[in-house]
Parts: sequence; C-alpha cells; structure tokens
Amino acid sequence: MVGKIVLALLILVAGGVILWDRLRLRRTMGALDAMLERGIRGEFPEESFDESRLSALETKLAHYLSATAVTSEKLAEEKEKIKTLIGDLSHQIKTPVANLLLYAQLLGEQPLPEESRAYTVALESQAEKLQSLVEDLVKLSRLETGILTLHPRPAPLAPVLEDAVAQFATKAADKEITLGCIPTEERAVFDPKWTEEALCNLLDNAVKYTPAGGSIVVETEAYQLFCCVRVRDSGPGVPEEEQAKIFQRFYRAPAAHGVEGVGIGLYLVRQIAQGQGGYVKVDSQVGEGSAFSLFLPRGE
Repeated sequence: MVGKIVLALLILVAGGVILWDRLRLRRTMGALDAMLERGIRGEFPEESFDESRLSALETKLAHYLSATAVTSEKLAEEKEKIKTLIGDLSHQIKTPVANLLLYAQLLGEQPLPEESRAYTVALESQAEKLQSLVEDLVKLSRLETGILTLHPRPAPLAPVLEDAVAQFATKAADKEITLGCIPTEERAVFDPKWTEEALCNLLDNAVKYTPAGGSIVVETEAYQLFCCVRVRDSGPGVPEEEQAKIFQRFYRAPAAHGVEGVGIGLYLVRQIAQGQGGYVKVDSQVGEGSAFSLFLPRGE
C-alpha cells in the first residue's frame, strides 16, 4: 500500500516537473517570439534577462537584432547616398548631352558643305544614343538600388499597349515594317508607367532586328494566374543557346554586332517584370522570328 502511494507521489511530482518545464519553455519561446517581432518592426530594445530562462540565448539574440538594426540604418544611409549620387550624375550628364543635341541641330541648319552636313547628322545621332544610354543606366541603377519602386495596381492593359505601339509606329513605317496591336479587354496587376517602359524596350528590339517588309504584332493571352503580353516579330530569331543569356545585363549576342544598343533593354524588362511579381521569356527559332512574352499577375 505504501509503495503505491510513493509511486503515485513520484508520478505526480514528475508530472509537475514536466508541466513546469513546459510552461517555462513556453514562456521562453514567447519571449523569443516577441523579440523577433520587435526586431522585424525595428523596435527591439536592450533588456536585462532572467538567468533562469536561457538567458545566454536571449542575450545573443538581442545582440544580433541590435547589430541588424545598426546594419539596416547603415544600408539606409548608403542608399540615400547612392540616390543623391545618381541624381547628381544624371543632372550633370544630361545637361551637356542636351547641349550637344542642341548645337548639332543648330549646326545642321547652317549652310554647310554636303560632307560637313553628313558629319553633323552623325554627331546628332550619336548624341541621341548617348542620351538614351544615360537614361537607361539611371533607370536601371534606381531600380536595382530600390530607389525607384514599382506600384502595381489592377488596371486594363489596352491603354498601355496602344500607347507603346503608337510610339513606334513611325519608326516601323520608316523600315516598311507592319506594326499592329490586337485589341484586348484583359486586365492585370501592374505598374502602368514601368510596364509601358518594358513593352517599349521589347518593341524597340523588335523594330531593330526585323528586316524591311517584316511584321510585328502585340497580343495578349490570359492564363489562370498571369496575363501574357506578347511581342511577336518576323525577325531572324534567337539561337536556343543564347535565349537564356540575352536577359543578362550588357549581354550582346554575336549576331547583334552592328545593331545599335549596349545590352540593357532586355535586362531592364526582366527587372521590371520581377519587380511586380511577373517574369519574361522568349520563344524563338532561327529564321522564324521571335515571341517575347511579358507575364503580369492577374491578382494581387
């Protein structure tokens, strides 16, 4: 009888010890969870911890979160410096480039010999390329550093597609390229300004590489999660081994030499697509044209 009572007491004590240990663990985990939540919000304070509650772990976590907060502050400061630097460079470079264009145009209005006039046209063309390159580099830098953020929102695609196509109508006509946009009522979640920027880069490439007499079509296709904006051309196509490389920054395919550009456009398209939860891909066969597809989320 006494043995049973002792056994029951031991079981009761063991149960109490286990229950107390679990409660202590729960309190400790609760404290750690609260510390992490405050750390995520950037509100973590230094505290004194009870030595009986895994204080060593809590202290290390406190020091880690404090160091992370300091690092975040330094990153914010560096980002602000980069933002200022990019703004200054943009302003300092744009002004002389704009002056070059102005002087080239004024020079072209003067009564010059035919040979000199050709040089003036070349000067103006190169200044325009330089201006375009500077603008692309500034956009790219701002996107990569997070200075510029995308603001996707639900909107119809038709206005963006029509505006982008209208910008390249003259350029396509000059090369005798048929440029069309299939009407659509599809909607997606995207940043209109930056999505138009991405689409213009795709159209610019299509016009550059499509030979005279070719065709370019902009169309849309809806899927369950994404809406696809596709730019289809009748250009020379992209070899399969290069299709993954053309979206890399500054990559220029061997066949692209002689065509203006520095390899930023498609990389910028990819950055814009990823920045709003989408992606970009290419389907192409040599000699049969290419189809660049920009996928945009249909929901938030």
